[in-house]
Amino acid sequence: MHKYLNLTPQNFVIYIPVILISLIAIIPLITIIQNSIGIEIDLEYLDFLNKLSITTYVKNSSIILFSVLIFTLTFGVISAYLVTFFIFPLSSFFKYALIMSFAIPPYIYAYSLSSFFENYGTGFSLLSLFISEDISNRIIPNLNPYFGTIISLSFCLFGYVYMLTRISFLNQSENLLEVAKSLGLSGRKRFFKILLPTARPAIIVGSSLVAMETLSDFGTVSFFGIPTLVIGIYNSWFIFDDLSSANILSLFLFVLILLFFYLENISSKNSRYHSIDKALHQKKIKSKLVGKKAFYAFIFCFLIFFFSFLFPLLQMMFWVIRFPEHFTSLDIKQLNINTFIIISVSSFVIITSSFYANFGLRVLKKKILLILSTLSISGYAIPGIIISISTISFFTMISNFLNINIKSLFIGSLYGLVLGYLFRFYSISFNTIKTGYSKINQSIDESAYLLGFSKFKTFKEIHLPFFKNNIFFIYILISLEIIKELPITLILRPYNFDTFSTKAYNFASQDLIEAAAAPSICLILWTTILLMMSIKFFLSDKK
Repeated sequence: MHKYLNLTPQNFVIYIPVILISLIAIIPLITIIQNSIGIEIDLEYLDFLNKLSITTYVKNSSIILFSVLIFTLTFGVISAYLVTFFIFPLSSFFKYALIMSFAIPPYIYAYSLSSFFENYGTGFSLLSLFISEDISNRIIPNLNPYFGTIISLSFCLFGYVYMLTRISFLNQSENLLEVAKSLGLSGRKRFFKILLPTARPAIIVGSSLVAMETLSDFGTVSFFGIPTLVIGIYNSWFIFDDLSSANILSLFLFVLILLFFYLENISSKNSRYHSIDKALHQKKIKSKLVGKKAFYAFIFCFLIFFFSFLFPLLQMMFWVIRFPEHFTSLDIKQLNINTFIIISVSSFVIITSSFYANFGLRVLKKKILLILSTLSISGYAIPGIIISISTISFFTMISNFLNINIKSLFIGSLYGLVLGYLFRFYSISFNTIKTGYSKINQSIDESAYLLGFSKFKTFKEIHLPFFKNNIFFIYILISLEIIKELPITLILRPYNFDTFSTKAYNFASQDLIEAAAAPSICLILWTTILLMMSIKFFLSDKK
């Protein structure tokens, strides 16, 4: 067979595992396509869609999506501009602090927001210190579910826009900005005519990531009871046991998210995050703000930092202090062990698989591998709820075809959970390693081969040492995603296997927000530590 493929025995040993890794990574995509075969658009089908309330799902999803995009663009671009180009009180602190929004999952932010506005909640307790209890309860408004969802998602996701826009601003040529200044362009004109247009690809990438996360969100919309496409998929499968409806809605949502995924890929190709121009790597010359301008810049950044990180953190701490019995009754040791197990095993599988796939792609240069690797990274564009349903559907189909109960091995087990994480987060590791490989000149490999190195020895002695820091960074990124991931963990986990996210969700779904605070604060602690460990990789002023 290897002769037919024009491969040496050594290359054949590389080729087969890479093919298998890529095929495994695209199982959700294959399942979505397979489940969609045979669907015919006719009047009966349109009536079926109407019964699914698809128009309501699309309407709600669209309202939330565009509202969140407006807020995240405003928060992310302006804050990135301020901390990159200006000096004002605590500007150096905000440079790092604003990224802490990644530590808060949107569903935990939703719990915090609800806790503040609910009857006799945190808002009531604070106002009661200054005015009477009766007046306090009447003053506090009811929390609109749509407003709560939009605010929760906006403050938790604006970091994508902030981080990528700031990197783009850092890579702006200082000489170009100085020329524009010498020509008499005001700060506002330099921003709109130079900075913003050149940062547009990065802004589009950040916005696309926000859009994919918003459309994929399950925990927040579920908590506030808003019927979106994700909720429609969940209800169709797990409440009404209607697989066909779930598959139809999954296909619809996947196509919608795929548009943003495609937009993100196109824009990222046009983005320049690294440059060989030494002028671009000079430390930015910052203007010092004084008076009202300094005050307004400080207030803007502080409010974003406060509402994106401090508010949910303080809210969860308030409930933990007020009801310590929920914290003491929590099996923190076991939850930490479970968390450590899933991030360690999953990260190892994901990083190893993506390393081998990139290595095979580099040394073999086969078109089929390039096509499969491109498809394999589509998992990030597939919401966790669809990943879960696709996993269940796939192994159900395989079990029925082979007449062997393979389904029980992967569904409700650690194997299935790790596989779900592989489907969802494979692209994070693959793309990061691919970027790293692009910096290793092919001539280095050719020189190694001339010296008698095999392809595997070249990988071990040359490639792997180069990725030492990258591996650590990828591990942290994957760990952050896994810890915060809700639908995949909730649906595919083994029986009685809880994590901090599932514990918080289960309490919150029973309207026990004060009890949900304990696992939430532990989750935030995990994500905060991981973020602080990774902060040097993408927040330095020198790129």
